[in-house]
Amino acid sequence: MADDAEATAIGYLTPERIMMRDVARDFVREVVLPTANRLDPVKGDIPQALIDQMGELGFFGILIPEEYGGLGLGAFEYCLVAEELARGWMSVASIIARGNSFYRSIPGEGAELRRKIGLMAQGRYLGAAALSEPGTGSDLSSVSCRARRDGDEWVLTGNKYWCTFADGADYISVLCRIDDPGAPPGRGGTISVSVEKPKGELPAGCTGNPIPKIGYFGWKTWELRFDETRAPVRQTPAGHGEQGGRAHQAVAFGLGLARAHTAARSIGLARGALEDAIAYAKERVQFGQPISDFQAIRFKIATMATEVEAARQLMYYVCSEIDAGRAGRVETSMVKLFASEMAEKVTSEALQIFGGAGYTTLHPIERYWRDARLTKIFEGTSEIQQRIIADTLLGKPTIRGSN
Repeated sequence: MADDAEATAIGYLTPERIMMRDVARDFVREVVLPTANRLDPVKGDIPQALIDQMGELGFFGILIPEEYGGLGLGAFEYCLVAEELARGWMSVASIIARGNSFYRSIPGEGAELRRKIGLMAQGRYLGAAALSEPGTGSDLSSVSCRARRDGDEWVLTGNKYWCTFADGADYISVLCRIDDPGAPPGRGGTISVSVEKPKGELPAGCTGNPIPKIGYFGWKTWELRFDETRAPVRQTPAGHGEQGGRAHQAVAFGLGLARAHTAARSIGLARGALEDAIAYAKERVQFGQPISDFQAIRFKIATMATEVEAARQLMYYVCSEIDAGRAGRVETSMVKLFASEMAEKVTSEALQIFGGAGYTTLHPIERYWRDARLTKIFEGTSEIQQRIIADTLLGKPTIRGSN
């Protein structure tokens, strides 16, 4: 794999970025990995003490402007840290998005808003997103959860699905359809309403149950029911109110960064599996020699390492394009598609190297494998990414309904 000198020479890993990466890498080795190895097998939650440490290191404020108490950095640094965190536990790499990617949706104005953003940069005020519904996944324009205006409040009614961290967050950003009697059925505008709540609870007027997942442990993912849940009508830091009836488009636009973040998480998972497989292959003896001596294992590892590095270099390029304001949907879709497909393959190959030992919870390899499988689904499935790429290269299909 390319070393730091080579990467620095092509302008990606500056000394400042290397320092930031190494801080995250040390934190993962000393804190995240031992915690994940202890709690993931029993489906335990990320400890608050670990979240507090991440806040002290600035991981929740990488993208938040310095004027609000953040680091004021870009997608590159954000994804660089996310890769390192995912090497330990993907949920830890994911929770930083509840700060970095959420500060624009914080409810409030003026001094109150600045205070909350400052707390978010420290990991002390975090958000969750309720986008999908039981009947709505990739097509966010078809959401049916309703938001009715009642004076200075929104009144929310409807179901949401796949809301991770709904209980632990300080507020939930809910994508809704405006209840507009004058609009055609299903054609009213969409808004994102931020509903504040006590940490550790669901909002008043909201009930829910954790979804029984096969992985992505460390926090709970919820199915929610909003029954006339109320939230004040407020402005957002971007000054766009609540997205003026086109919130689903704003959400889709924000998915570009989320897809780069998913690529970073995918690479971290694959790297963890690769590094563990290398260590195991050197230790595991069969037929009188370590299995790392066998060509079948050596070639597997050589291919795995090449695929991880190829995904990483694509991620570096895409993040640089995002920070320069040049990245389009096709680039972010490509990196998400390539990295997530790679992660499933590499983690599966690593598990194969472990043999029967890999099919137990005694080694973290099964955690990387389970979590890598999810990266092909969330933030837009692999098939959605292929559709975006194909439509960009070929234009929309000429036959209606062929998508």
